Amino acid sequence: MLRQFKVAILSVIAFTLLFGLVFPLGFTALARVLFPRQAAGSLITREGRVIGSRLIAQGFTGAGYFHPRPSAAGAGYDAGYSGGTNLGPSSDKLINGIHNKLPNGQDDPGNFNGIGDLAAAYRRENGLPPGATVPADAVTRSASGLDPDISPANAELQIPRVATARGLSPGAVRGLVHAHIKGRQLGLLGEPRVNVLELNLALDDAGRVSGRP
Repeated sequence: MLRQFKVAILSVIAFTLLFGLVFPLGFTALARVLFPRQAAGSLITREGRVIGSRLIAQGFTGAGYFHPRPSAAGAGYDAGYSGGTNLGPSSDKLINGIHNKLPNGQDDPGNFNGIGDLAAAYRRENGLPPGATVPADAVTRSASGLDPDISPANAELQIPRVATARGLSPGAVRGLVHAHIKGRQLGLLGEPRVNVLELNLALDDAGRVSGRP
């Protein structure tokens, strides 16, 4: 029995070292050699300063920027609290939201904007008529709350607002959008998408070249 106990202890130690240390370190080293940018977090830098990651959404709100998907990560776009709403598609909270008032007349901190609220806000900020169809990704939160991409249809509806705010022609902004559309991975997986951070940086670069803000 003592021999079996010794074998069990040594097996635990060996497998812990192998799969808890050697295996992850080996794959990390391999990733840094074969995919150095991705292994480092797909970071984007400007003038030597890290300004974001291609993999993590940021909460752009200015009229001259494309806006990402809504987020339920922490207070919104918080990489430390990645997560979705965990609400099912038939949830009244998800669809209609919660809009309560405190006794002092202020909004309840527990209030929640539902899909209807997000759709109405999206239509207003992009100059769409009431009841206009909007893309699903414009009014739903991703499972991580940090989805860095939006659909081409979502980007297309934001073009007039962005072009007006920046003093650029819609055609010029549309050209940037089309240049940043990424196809399905391996031609099969996922859907076409636009990385919001990369597109907004391209907008800033275009503004500097044209002399516009």
